[in-house]
Amino acid sequence: MLNKNDIRRMGTLCALCTVLLFTMAHISKTGRQIYRIKDGKTTSFQDMVEDISSAEVIFIGEQHDDPVHHKTQLDVIKALHGKGKPLAIGIEMFKKENQHHLDAWVSGTITEESFIPVFLENWGFGWKLYRDIFEYARKNRIPLIGLNVPQEITRKVGKTGFKSLTGEELSKLPPGVTCELDQQYMDHLVEIFQYKGSTDKSFSFFCEAQVLWDQSMAWYLAEYMKGNPGRNIIVLAGAIHTWKYGIPKQIRRYTSNELRIIVPDLPVEPSSINEDDADYLIIHS
Repeated sequence: MLNKNDIRRMGTLCALCTVLLFTMAHISKTGRQIYRIKDGKTTSFQDMVEDISSAEVIFIGEQHDDPVHHKTQLDVIKALHGKGKPLAIGIEMFKKENQHHLDAWVSGTITEESFIPVFLENWGFGWKLYRDIFEYARKNRIPLIGLNVPQEITRKVGKTGFKSLTGEELSKLPPGVTCELDQQYMDHLVEIFQYKGSTDKSFSFFCEAQVLWDQSMAWYLAEYMKGNPGRNIIVLAGAIHTWKYGIPKQIRRYTSNELRIIVPDLPVEPSSINEDDADYLIIHS
């Protein structure tokens, strides 16, 4: 989960770039322009849904505090559910260790009043931003799958690196997490966040924390898929995790299932994005 400074910085960058780069762009009646990356053309929401419906895993990125991003996520969920697809929704907002709370929510055995403190304990803020998605999952008995790792671990890695984790802390992570970095991934983080760390080491630690998230969430997804074949899984997570450099790259360690990646408006020029980044870019008005 991004901290408040990261969220504020990303929000500012998104707002500036939306105004400067896309003021003259045609926006559809739904308030969003859908940019199909493989051919560089705009497309309709219906055509996008038709395309992604064949994928076993669909990633939909978000800026956590942007309600229009969550509206698009819910619209996609509703559209796929309306096509009769058996769905599950993987969420960054809950730790894997608290899966039993999500199961109770979907089954209707916990009230909203009791669930809100649990949500806030896991995510820290924003129940109203996510409420409609959670309510739709509950109403339609769509499983919600917690994907996150303990926040204290990712914070520690972000400050002092993966090697600083103790044996006890490592035991709370999926097996095989290594936090190996590659330059392409690090360059991507620089582009998205315009990151300016105080030292090279601090930037490496920042990158390691992101990779730790990506690898862990990919592993949890793969484990769920093994036990629940036949379900289309929609993954809701921060945009940095849903680009092909993030969780989608890591999940290839475990599965060859068909994927689709949808990312929201971010501080990048659409023409600079290619199929190595995502499948669809959605610009919201």
